[in-house]
Amino acid sequence: MKRDKLDRLNFFLAVSSGVLLTLSFPKAGFSWLAWFALVPLLVALRTLSLKNGFYLGLCTGLAHYLTLLYWLAHTMSTYGHLPFYVSVPILLILSAYLALYVAMFSMGLTLFYQRPLVLLFMIPSVWVSLEYIRSFLFTGFPWELLGYTQFNVLHLIQISDIFGVYGVSFCIALSNAAIFLGYLYLSGKDRLKNEVKAKLASGSTVIFVLIFCMVWFYGKWRIESIQKLISDSPSVRVAIVQGNIDQAKKWDPAFQIASTKKYINLSLLAKKHKPDLVVWPETATPFYFLRNARLSEMVKKGIHDTGTDFLIGSPSFNFGTNSVEYYNSAYLIGPGGNVYGKYDKTHLVPFGEYIPFKKWLPFLGKMVESVGDFNPGEKGHTIKWGDYRLGVQICYEIIFPDLSRDMIKNHASLLVNITNDAWYGRSSAPNQHFSMTIFRAVENRRSIIRSANTGISGFIDPSGRVIASTELFKDATITRSVPMLEGMTFYSRFGDLFAMACLGVTLIAGFWGYLIRKYSN
Repeated sequence: MKRDKLDRLNFFLAVSSGVLLTLSFPKAGFSWLAWFALVPLLVALRTLSLKNGFYLGLCTGLAHYLTLLYWLAHTMSTYGHLPFYVSVPILLILSAYLALYVAMFSMGLTLFYQRPLVLLFMIPSVWVSLEYIRSFLFTGFPWELLGYTQFNVLHLIQISDIFGVYGVSFCIALSNAAIFLGYLYLSGKDRLKNEVKAKLASGSTVIFVLIFCMVWFYGKWRIESIQKLISDSPSVRVAIVQGNIDQAKKWDPAFQIASTKKYINLSLLAKKHKPDLVVWPETATPFYFLRNARLSEMVKKGIHDTGTDFLIGSPSFNFGTNSVEYYNSAYLIGPGGNVYGKYDKTHLVPFGEYIPFKKWLPFLGKMVESVGDFNPGEKGHTIKWGDYRLGVQICYEIIFPDLSRDMIKNHASLLVNITNDAWYGRSSAPNQHFSMTIFRAVENRRSIIRSANTGISGFIDPSGRVIASTELFKDATITRSVPMLEGMTFYSRFGDLFAMACLGVTLIAGFWGYLIRKYSN
C-alpha cells in the first residue's frame, strides 16, 4: 500500500531543491549545483499523490523564486515609492505565480513514477515545456530559466544556436533524472514496489553521458568554427558609455544639465580611440530628446565634438489622434545632428511602463516616473546604419529570444542592449540580467553591445565570450572592435521547435499517464 503523506522530511527536501536552484544562478553562481538541484524534490515526490505532489512542488517554487527575486521588494519600495508592506506582498504574489510552474512539474511527474524508464525523458521534457509556457503566458516572464545557470560554460551553451536556452535546460534536467534513477536503484525500489534494475540505472547514466559528450564536442567544434568566421569578417569599433547616474537624482530637473554633461564628457574620452559608434544606455537623456531644445542642442554639440555616430536612449512622445503617445526609445544620430533612425521599445514592463488590465485595476500606479502609459513600438524593427542594420533591445527585452530572432530576420548585423539596471542596486539582479544576454549572442551568432547606466555594460562576441565588461556603479568608457556577422542560425530561422516538441510530448504522455493511473486504481 502506497504512502501518501507530507512530513517534515518532504518539506526539507523540497526547500533544499529550491535553495540549490537559486544558488546555481548569479550572484552565487555555483552553476554545477543545477545538475542535481532537482534531485531532493524528485526523491520527496516518489510516494505522493497528484495533490500532494502539487503542494510539494509549490513549496520548492516558493523557496526558489523568493530567494532568486528578493531584489524586487527593494526595487519597488526604493524607486517605485511603494510602502514595504505593499512591495513584499507583490513579491510573494509573483513568486507564487512562478512557483505554480514547479508545482505543475511535480504534479505531472507523479503520473510516471510507476514507470521509471519513462521518467528519464519525461523529467526534462516536462520541465522544458513549462519553461516554454512561462516565456509567453500573461506576456511572459522567462527570467533565469534553468539553462541560464551555464551562461559562462561556453562549450555547453553552443547548442543554443539550434535549440535555444531550452536545449541547455533539457540537458541539466536530464542529469537530474539520471541521478534520481541511480538513487532509486541504490534505494532498492520505487514507490510501486517495482525494482529499478541496474541495467536501467546504468543505462540512464550512459545515455546522459553520451548526450553530454555530444553537446560538449559540438560546442568545441562550434567555437572553433565561429572564431574562424569572426577572423574572416569585417568589424566595427564601438564605445560604451556608462554614466553611473544616481537613480534618485536621474529625473530631478536640477540634475538634468549635470547628467547630460557627464555623458558628453565621458563620450569625449572615447574620441582618441576613433569609434564608429558610441552607445549610451536606456533613458540616458533625462528629458524628451528633440522636444527640449536647450538640452537637445547640448547633446548634439557633444556628438559633433566627438565626431562619430551615437545611439542614445531617451523617452519620446508623439501626438496621437486623441492623446499623447509616450515611448521608451533609442535614437541613432550622426555627427551632424541628423537622426538616422529611431527604435521604440516593444515589450513593455507590466506595472512599470504600462498597467495591464487597467480597466479593472485603475488604482494601481506605475513604478517609473513619467507622464502617462508607454506605448509599444513595432516588433522586429531595426535601424539602418550605413551598410548594416542595428537590432536594439531596451532593458529586459533582451530576455525574450523571439524579439532578438525577429531582428535577425530583419537583417540586424549587430544586437545592442541598452538598459538602466540602477533600479536593482547592488543585488544579484544586474548579474542575472547580464547572464541571459549572453544566450542571445550564441542563439543568433551576433555580437552584442550592452550599455547600462550603472553596469553591467560589456561586449559579447558571437560565441558568447565576454570580451570586456564594467563594474557596477562605476563611471566608465570602454571601446572595443566587434565582428559583424551575417546569416541566420537554425534557431534564428525556426525558433523554439525543440521546446514545442517537448510540450507536445508532455501533453500526449500526460494524457496517457492519466488514463493509466485512472484505470489501474
